[in-house]
Parts: sequence; C-alpha cells; structure tokens
Amino acid sequence: MSHILVIEDDEITAREIVLELASHGITAERVHDGEQGFQRALEPHFDAITLDLMLPGMDGLTLVTQLRERGIRTPVLMISALGDVDERVRGLRAGGDDYLTKPFAPDEMAARVEVLLRRHRQEHPAQTRLRVADLELDMISRTARRGSRELTLLPTEYRLLEFLMRYPGQVLTRAMIFESVWGLRFDPGTNLIDVHIARLRRKVDNDGEPSLIRTMRGSGYRLG
Repeated sequence: MSHILVIEDDEITAREIVLELASHGITAERVHDGEQGFQRALEPHFDAITLDLMLPGMDGLTLVTQLRERGIRTPVLMISALGDVDERVRGLRAGGDDYLTKPFAPDEMAARVEVLLRRHRQEHPAQTRLRVADLELDMISRTARRGSRELTLLPTEYRLLEFLMRYPGQVLTRAMIFESVWGLRFDPGTNLIDVHIARLRRKVDNDGEPSLIRTMRGSGYRLG
C-alpha cells in the first residue's frame, strides 16, 4: 500500500485529499506547516508528497528546493491557488513533478498521485540486491556478506541493515530508524536503536576493515 505525505495548512482541503486518497487505497499522513513538512519529507518511507505552496513557516517552493538539494527524490505534486503559467513553471523548475491548481476535482488529484507513483516505480524498479562498498545484501535469500565473509544476522539486525543500505551516505535519525525498522513511534528515552546498532557494527565492521556504520553525533547514523 502506498503511503503519502500531505503538507497542507487548510483543514478542509487536507481532509478532502486524505479521504480521496483513502478511497483509492492510498494511506496519507497530514502536516500543516512547512517546517514540520520538511522534516517529515526527509523520512524515507513516503512514496509521494502533495505540497501546498502557500504554507506557514516554510513555503512550498523553498521546501521542495531544499529536498532536491539533499538528494530526496520522492515525487511531489504541488497544489496552489496560483495557477498562471509563470507560477507553474517556477514550481516545476524548483523540483516539483506535477502541478495542480485550486480548486481541484478530488478524483483528478488522486489520479495525478497515482501517475506519479506509477512513474516512480517504473524509474526505480524494486531491487533484489543492495551493495555499499564491499557490503552486499541479497533480499531474495535474505543473506548478507562483507567481502568473502557471510554475516549471521538476527531478523531485526537484517531489517536494520537493509534500511541503512537503502540510503547510503544519508544521515538517518533515530526516529526515522525506529519508525521504519520497528514500526513504532520513536521514544526518546529508549536505547534500543543504539544497542542494535552496536551489535550490527560488531558483525559488519571487523578488525582491520574500514568502518561502514558511522555515528553522527547528535543526529543519527550513516552507512558508508
């Protein structure tokens, strides 16, 4: 099931978007301002974003520009009451994938989201093997190797390593890891992630090998 981030400050419009997407079998989470929307958009588990351009805190153009500068390629449907050609061109050049003018027909909005999802899947087909440096994960056999060494991983360690390997070089916060690997809301008081990272690091980074799992103090963890 696809998971969409809805960044929209208008309550009625947001509810309309979420309900229409739900009727098409698409789940959606809504945030109401640009700053919060930007932080959530950095999380890797969203399949697409609907983005209002006129937002409190951070406007939509700035938001999508900063996402693209950080290498976030999640498809974005921009939604705005500003419908002239210049505004649409600005939005698309900033990094938007499509542009919809308010007021809009809910079924057209859902259709545009479905097109973005389909296009993104075609451009990024499902991977069966992940590789970072000499670390390799086979998602069919569910095995991991570093160089000639086979790694013996527990199920949670495997899910954690897969998540890290899907976003090499990207700093992943503890909240992002906790929600994606454990499927739970992050509890700042838990050391569960640190414990599992330490165990995984001992298996991945043997003596004499370059360290691949890096702690980014105050931020999270990065692979590679």
